[in-house]
Amino acid sequence: MRKADVVSSIAEKTGIPKVDILVALEAFFKEVKTSLIDGEPVYVRGFGSFILKKRAAKVGRNIKKNIAVEIPEHYIPAFKPAKEFVQSVKDSTDVLLEKEKNGALNNE
Repeated sequence: MRKADVVSSIAEKTGIPKVDILVALEAFFKEVKTSLIDGEPVYVRGFGSFILKKRAAKVGRNIKKNIAVEIPEHYIPAFKPAKEFVQSVKDSTDVLLEKEKNGALNNE
């Protein structure tokens, strides 16, 4: 599912114009980026957290020149899903797996 699909789905379910939803979605993304740039995590209860993860300094390798390159420690953005979110996905995939299993048995 792409961003355009998400916007269309929300517009269909809520009756709000797609343009307004796109503006709100873009504003949300911008706020998340700005907060992470400022070093502040974003918590969305029941959904998850947008956080920064620290990557330790390490030695990499430039394959073309075959030389070692020092990569300094740095931070990367990450998403940590909430327990409720993980459980709901796990439950739905369990149902899908059960359906696939029963479907495979019925086809034999």
